[in-house]
Amino acid sequence: MKTSCPTTTTLPTCIPPLISSSFPVPHHSSLMGLPRTKVLASGLLPCQQHQSHLLPVTPRPASRRPSHVWQSPQHSRSYQTASVLRSYILTPPQVNSILKANEYSFKVPEFDGKNVSSVMGFESNQLPANAPIEDRRSAATCLQTRGMLLGVFDGHAGCACAQALSERLFYYIAVSLLPHDTLCELEAAVESGRALSPILQWHKHPNDYFSREAQTLYFNSLRTYWQELIDLTSPGEVPDTREALLSAFKRLDNDISLEAQAKHPNSINYFKNVLFIANAGDARAVLGVQEEDGSFSAHTLSNDHNAQNEDEVARIRGEHPPSERKTVIRQDRLLGLLMPFRAFGDVKFKWSIELQKRVLESGPDQLHENEQTKFIPPNYHTPPYLTAEPEITYHKLRPQDRFLVIGSDGLWETLHRQEVVRIVGEYLTGVHQRQPLKVGGYRVTLGQMQGLLEERKARMSSAFEDQNVSTHLMRHAVGNNEFGTVDHERLSKMLSLPEELARMYRDDITIIVAQFNPHVIGAQRQEGQS
Repeated sequence: MKTSCPTTTTLPTCIPPLISSSFPVPHHSSLMGLPRTKVLASGLLPCQQHQSHLLPVTPRPASRRPSHVWQSPQHSRSYQTASVLRSYILTPPQVNSILKANEYSFKVPEFDGKNVSSVMGFESNQLPANAPIEDRRSAATCLQTRGMLLGVFDGHAGCACAQALSERLFYYIAVSLLPHDTLCELEAAVESGRALSPILQWHKHPNDYFSREAQTLYFNSLRTYWQELIDLTSPGEVPDTREALLSAFKRLDNDISLEAQAKHPNSINYFKNVLFIANAGDARAVLGVQEEDGSFSAHTLSNDHNAQNEDEVARIRGEHPPSERKTVIRQDRLLGLLMPFRAFGDVKFKWSIELQKRVLESGPDQLHENEQTKFIPPNYHTPPYLTAEPEITYHKLRPQDRFLVIGSDGLWETLHRQEVVRIVGEYLTGVHQRQPLKVGGYRVTLGQMQGLLEERKARMSSAFEDQNVSTHLMRHAVGNNEFGTVDHERLSKMLSLPEELARMYRDDITIIVAQFNPHVIGAQRQEGQS
């Protein structure tokens, strides 16, 4: 999710005993600058700075934000380029140092020499383009059900909302999946002042930021949520996973909105070989399926919520009067401004004009009437225009389903989903599909062709220099050239771009790759059929 937060979160349905850590709070910006986040599922550390210059690399397509810029001054950014630009070539160790700075891996423990989980583990990584990076990632194990939660949160116009989601969403999901009796036990423990058993075991990279300032606020909001769930459920009642996901997403977005008024700021669920994908935004989840001939095919499990999705366009237009048909979506953006059509936060697309003015007027930096109007989107007549309600899809795992790739849109803008699946599949199996060498529409000499073939041969021998599959995929995403091969010079140039220029050429990239255990999945499917 972007500061409106497009969000994609993966959760194997595991509900741990309860809150193992404090509930940190994000650095909230002013009302109109509240971050949004796309979720599907970062370190706050910016890209390593190098004394580098721009090189002959084609800039990325126009930003998701329109050129007429509608945002707080603190988010604006100008770019300047020198008349003479030189490239700085990084050495392979320098490239590896940058690519591997945020990589993380987790292997599900085995019991008595056997892995009884359908998920063998996961690997993740992040590469900043913004400074600080606006993407966030989260991974946790639910301690009650032993399910795994994986999330990618793509923030925009800032990282505050994505940060809040990365810390809070899994708790809301876990609580929404707890049975009535367990919720009552939690409340009784709080009432009596006893320590709470944790419900989540977090899997965090040292660079993954975890705030501390708002732990009381976060906990109180979560507690109010489970108190309401107690009133709405009955003893012995088992929560429905789909309804739990819907409830968790919508409730957290509502709490963020209420906290902003009070002056404070896509998810996938795996359970018993079942994936529930809850997505809001344009992060994406893609399944890698191994075919009988050993090749891999891509099966997309989420839909992008933007102007390229005809169903989303129809939904948005259907929620507003015919008189707004030409203005509700302009230049492929919501009200001509926002690229994702679903996101957390971004209350300026949800609140009434009266509420926006009231909160602005009560803030520490009061604005004049003409200044307030700058924060209100044009043609703003029938809010809300934006929702954090996720689109939920369902997939029952099969033995041929080998892995799941969750990535922010920075990945999918650079690589086609089939290419992503092929790269991951070849890495995990060690089998390289000898496909014809592609040269696009370029004319190449025999000498150049020989060089490309030799390069591919050398690449095959060093394909596993990365110990983390998400790092390997990121290397391709940033360094692929027009021939579909990793070009070290291009990779070096892209990684040595100074902070103020990097965002012009690529977006933040966050990747999580979860690997499935086909033996466990196959055995459990047979048990279910018997």
